[in-house]
Amino acid sequence: MSILIVDDNVTNQMIIKTILSREGYTGLRTASSAGELYDMLHIDTGCPAEEAVDLILLDMMMPEIDGLEACRRIQRDERYSDVPIIFVTAVGDSAKLAEALDAGATDYVMKPINRLELMARIRSALRLKYEKDWHKEQDKRIRYELELAKQVQRSVLSEPICNDKIAIEADYRPSYELAGDYYAWFRIDSKRYGVILLDMMGHGVASSLVCMFISSVLKDTILRITDPEEVISELNRYMGQLYREEELMNYYFTAIFVLVNTEERVIQYVNAGHPPGLAVTNEGTFWMHASAPAVGLFESIRVEKGVISYQPGTTVLLYTDGLTEAMTEPDEEREQRMATLIRSCSEEESASELVERLLPASEGMKRQPDDICLVRMTLK
Repeated sequence: MSILIVDDNVTNQMIIKTILSREGYTGLRTASSAGELYDMLHIDTGCPAEEAVDLILLDMMMPEIDGLEACRRIQRDERYSDVPIIFVTAVGDSAKLAEALDAGATDYVMKPINRLELMARIRSALRLKYEKDWHKEQDKRIRYELELAKQVQRSVLSEPICNDKIAIEADYRPSYELAGDYYAWFRIDSKRYGVILLDMMGHGVASSLVCMFISSVLKDTILRITDPEEVISELNRYMGQLYREEELMNYYFTAIFVLVNTEERVIQYVNAGHPPGLAVTNEGTFWMHASAPAVGLFESIRVEKGVISYQPGTTVLLYTDGLTEAMTEPDEEREQRMATLIRSCSEEESASELVERLLPASEGMKRQPDDICLVRMTLK
């Protein structure tokens, strides 16, 4: 326990120190001016505090720097912003006392000092300090666990693929530490690749955990089943396992699953309530519009797949609604701009560079309201 007693009157220092000592408090230090207090706390020096401070008992009327100014200065230092400050003063002016509380003081005690009142206010202030310290430690622990969870979440995202048949990469910009977007791709056999992009409802811990649950079953589902219609139906069945009748909110996600056959040069896809995927081929522009409801909304869903034939040089874009919402064009112009951009860009241009070209220049200066994810496939 560390308590600082600041008073330009040595007698007052001794009285307070004696009362606290008899109550069993140790770690009592005294200062006769605000300047001396600043030196003890290393205010304005940039040096770290020598030891923690639990409470400051501060005289209001002191020469050179009064208690109000000292209180404000201490509160501005983030090291001591949570340290309770109790004014011990002979000033009975209610306006002055109100100013003391506005300056950041926790409480005040009038002189001449009443031992019972002083101890009651000290105990109250220390309880408040304990509660703040406890919450700070809890927040620190939670931040650590969230950082760990973020690393785990990102570790399950697929690495880029590039060979003589296909190239797949993604640009992912989560808006929160734990996001709701997820992408993955798997080589099924020598000629087929399964690629999925999903957008979980909401953000934060709950959405992240549901994403991790889906990621744990996704590889087996895609490799075992393969057919896009059956894959989405199977994921809907898995989401049904999370349903709790007593809960008011049911988790669901939108998704687009693409199966590429590089030998037959065919793209099969299912869009479950997701923004339309885009395939730009030599023969034209094809949009993969929704053909099924979001996954997890209903116990069973009707799924229909689409089929697109392609030639070498085809580019496929999958993206979440965070991207289109960040674009400034009207809804009817966004798809046209994306198609035009894909036709004009080179194979060497990365997914990240594509996102930068789609977003307005000022977007990076704003707080991102939603996750942004773009998956780019180049079919060779």
